[in-house]
Amino acid sequence: MTVESSITVASYNVRKAIGTDRRRNPQRVLDVLHEMDADIVALQEADKRFGGRGAAVPHELIDDHGTYRPVFFGVKHRRVLDRMPGGKHVDALLKINTRNMGWHGNAILVKQHVGVLDCAALELPTFEPRGAVLAELLIGERPVRVIGMHLDLSGMWRRRQIRAILEAVAKRPQKMPTILMGDTNEWREAAGCLRDFEPHFHIAPTGPSFHSRHPVAALDRIIVDKELRIDAAGVHMSPSARRASDHLPIWARLSP
Repeated sequence: MTVESSITVASYNVRKAIGTDRRRNPQRVLDVLHEMDADIVALQEADKRFGGRGAAVPHELIDDHGTYRPVFFGVKHRRVLDRMPGGKHVDALLKINTRNMGWHGNAILVKQHVGVLDCAALELPTFEPRGAVLAELLIGERPVRVIGMHLDLSGMWRRRQIRAILEAVAKRPQKMPTILMGDTNEWREAAGCLRDFEPHFHIAPTGPSFHSRHPVAALDRIIVDKELRIDAAGVHMSPSARRASDHLPIWARLSP
């Protein structure tokens, strides 16, 4: 990313690739991503919830699509079967692919020209399993840190989770502009957990993204380090996006 250039980032809760017609169709998710053409995408609910929690959008489908590649975090959700004798071989015996895409449903996709410097899976404080993913990326000669997150339904736990994420960012050895994206589950515009981003971040004015059939709530957010300028932002409202998930994807164009 040169001084004159900008990048487009996007966040999309894909609801495990289950559309508003209640059908699982991973190709629709990729079609929506192709329409948006963002450089970096944070996905939520990118893995199935039960069983082996394999990727809702199969890795092979992403590879064939060719536009994006997932950031590999090297983590796997713990399963009861894995602790049983021979449990680690069940997937091969049943001929199923339970390779997840991210961590607790959070994943980051990058275009082929985006380099990956480092990445980490973050544990978040909560009653139910929650996590976030962090990727330090290189676009041209400029580094940028991206965090994908899906916060709790409880306001108290959301604030604890945001503090845990910001503490993890503060401990990173390299300093670089940070972008946080995801489903915040925060209905209020300028209250609750969003206050914890002041004064170092600003929130992209994307607009309501939920429910995709009739969006009234801005649950999905892109929160940007003030070292970066928000040139434009919005909600992607194509007919495909209205069918592919119950959330609409959001995007922001950023520049140094």
